[in-house]
Amino acid sequence: MSDFEHFRALHHSGDVLLLPNAWDVGSAVLLRHLGFRAVATTSSGAAAARGLPDGALGRDEVLAHCAELAGAVDVPVSADLENGFADDPEGVADTVRRARDTGVAGVSVEDWSGTALYDRDLAGERVRAAVEAAEGQLVVTARAENHFRGVDDLDDTLARLRAFREADADVVYAPGLTGREEIRALVEAVDVPVNVLARPGVPPVGELAELGVRRVSVGGGFAFTAYQALAEAARELRTGGTYDFLDRAAYGSALARESFVLRS
Repeated sequence: MSDFEHFRALHHSGDVLLLPNAWDVGSAVLLRHLGFRAVATTSSGAAAARGLPDGALGRDEVLAHCAELAGAVDVPVSADLENGFADDPEGVADTVRRARDTGVAGVSVEDWSGTALYDRDLAGERVRAAVEAAEGQLVVTARAENHFRGVDDLDDTLARLRAFREADADVVYAPGLTGREEIRALVEAVDVPVNVLARPGVPPVGELAELGVRRVSVGGGFAFTAYQALAEAARELRTGGTYDFLDRAAYGSALARESFVLRS
């Protein structure tokens, strides 16, 4: 079974697919070692690892990052391609074709240009272009960004997700939705797997499963949790002059050694 076939099958198994987002090779290998069945990239986490804000990495950098992660783990990797690095459907298709060559098993494409939401019809055409470019070799996730960008319009979100489904997206996704009833409405509006982004206020995984959600991702959540741990350790050293953080570091070091030795 290819990575693509395995990844697609994971969306239709009996369990919710927990899809953690890795920001570099080390985090991807560690997450694989911890038992996750697939991993995804994160645009914000990958940019932060280079000291840059979300959206600052160019297409070539992102595709190289995807190839690096896909080559580092023996589970499917899904690539966060932001808006496909293009406004027009042809540009999105070119990006997806290039992503196929990196070894990833899936891609996600959003309907946010970086400054505005795309017109609904154009957004659907962009998803259709991504699906056609995937040529049945990638799980294509289509993202409706309304609620992530401050547009509280559930009706428009559902209409966009239906359009993405009609464009043959494999998975649909409306990051920013947190309420049970909204998530339930989303699941009932489409007949393809739904991804939910873990955010404050989102129900636990068990409740999401009861609502019919098939996949849960964390975006930059794990990456920025790691940054928080770094900041806490640094503050302890700088302001207190103590080393309590080394107890946590010892556990992390042992876990990393175990993960990385197994990889080598």
